[in-house]
Amino acid sequence: MRIWSLHPRHLDRIGLVACWREALLAQAVLAERTKGYRHHPQLLRFRAAPDPLAAIGCYLDGIAADARRRGYRFDSGRILRPGSEAVALPVTLGQLDFEWRHLGEKLRARSPDGAAIWLTGAASPHPIFRTIPGGIELWERAASESKS
Repeated sequence: MRIWSLHPRHLDRIGLVACWREALLAQAVLAERTKGYRHHPQLLRFRAAPDPLAAIGCYLDGIAADARRRGYRFDSGRILRPGSEAVALPVTLGQLDFEWRHLGEKLRARSPDGAAIWLTGAASPHPIFRTIPGGIELWERAASESKS
């Protein structure tokens, strides 16, 4: 599961669709509508929010807004708690940098046009995230270690 901390505008079409699907899965987990992925490390930051469903709803709203900007029609009706509240979750600068490099590797492999755009830009966070100093998030390291 990859729930990007990066702004959705940085994602290519494949990445945007995948992020939408992964975030919908995360929403299902947080709403206790599925048994899989319950212990996935990337869910920790949403679970730490005062209202996890509102947090993932705002995240999904941000993805849907970028999809609309591009002319795609994601079904926002699938969002259980659409952006009804302002949500601000922290993300470390180290995490944002890690994801920026990771995205660059993915784009070079599957979307040379996307990689060219990636090379000219700078990382910015998804609208619900506020950057704070720090290295790669603990949940990212936990996910990496579980793959080893």
